[in-house]
Amino acid sequence: MHMIFRILLTYLRSKKASKLSMFDTGSLPMRATLTDIDFAGHINNGMYFSIFDLGRFDLMFRSGVWDVIRKNKWTPVVQAETITCRKSVKLGAKFTQETRVLGLDEKCIYFEQRIVCDGEIYAQGYIATRMRGRKGAVSNEEIMQAVGLAVPEDRVVPEWVSQWREASALPGARKPAPHTWLGR
Repeated sequence: MHMIFRILLTYLRSKKASKLSMFDTGSLPMRATLTDIDFAGHINNGMYFSIFDLGRFDLMFRSGVWDVIRKNKWTPVVQAETITCRKSVKLGAKFTQETRVLGLDEKCIYFEQRIVCDGEIYAQGYIATRMRGRKGAVSNEEIMQAVGLAVPEDRVVPEWVSQWREASALPGARKPAPHTWLGR
C-alpha cells in the first residue's frame, strides 16, 4: 500500500521537475526507508522491483506519456523482469533510481533500470513491458504514433535481452498454463 503514496508523491514532484523525452534517462533521488528494508537491514530484491516501478512512472509523468496512456485508457503492465544485485542499500542510505528505455521489439518496450549509490551501480534490472487496452495488447507502433515519437537509432534491444524474454515467457493469457507441481 505504501507504494501508492510514493507513486502519488512521484507524480506531484514530477510537476515541478524538468521535462524529459521518453528516450531521456530519468533520475529519481531516494532514501531507503523502513518500509523498503527486510530483516537483513537492506533493500531486498522484491522491493527493488517496486522502486523500479516508481522510476518508470516518473519517466512517463515527466515525458507526458502518462497523459497519452490515460487518454487512450491504456494500462502499462510488466511482461518479464530480471535483476542483478551487487551491493546492499542499507536503511537511511541515499541513492538514485535511474531509468531509461533500452529499446523496443515487436511486442515489448524494454527498460534498463539501476540503483546507484555514490556513483556506483548497486543493482540493475531489465524490464519488458506492454501496454494493454480494452481490446488487449496495444502495438508498439500505435503507442509511438500516439506519443508522437520515433525510436532513436541507438535504442536497439540487445540479443541476449530478447532471448531472455522469449526463454522466460509463459503461454499467453488465453492459452492454458497448467500447474502440476503438487500433482493436482
